[in-house]
Amino acid sequence: MQRYALLVIDMQNDFVLPDGPLPVPQARAVIPEIRRVLDAFRDRGLPVFHIVRVHRPDGSDVEITRADLFKKTPFAVAGTRGAAIVDELRPSPGEYIIEKIRMSAFIATGLDLMLRTSGITDLVVTGIQTPNCIRTTVFDAIAYNYPVILLKDAVSAKNDAIHNANVTDMANIGVRVMAARDFVSLL
Repeated sequence: MQRYALLVIDMQNDFVLPDGPLPVPQARAVIPEIRRVLDAFRDRGLPVFHIVRVHRPDGSDVEITRADLFKKTPFAVAGTRGAAIVDELRPSPGEYIIEKIRMSAFIATGLDLMLRTSGITDLVVTGIQTPNCIRTTVFDAIAYNYPVILLKDAVSAKNDAIHNANVTDMANIGVRVMAARDFVSLL
């Protein structure tokens, strides 16, 4: 029997709000579709994992390819409003918050252990951004043998071309790609 968990990835003020240091241009547009799925999970009592990138103020835990960027424009600093999840998707009591310092939600986190302990069989992925944190999390999920459903209208990137190319790549490795509304109907 399938047991789904919802991953809401990096929907934080620094990446979603237009005045944040690293705004993803399409991030605000996917909030209603993420909310649709989030509400469906909440209504059914299914597990929700909010995945957030959080860094030390000195940047000592930022990956090498972003170290210079962080020095110029710190982002997702622990304890700041920028690292917080956007108000529209604020976690409810009982939902999990997984902090990460890399693109994948599986690297150096307890996510896999929590999923297995909870009997999760399938992952539903939403959030930002499609070529980076979404893609690496999805590829790692597949490597850990989790079937993945990617909600194509509940993830976003810098632009449609980048988003669509990455969605196609994920579909080509066996990820099930659906619209949020269709998934909620299936659920």
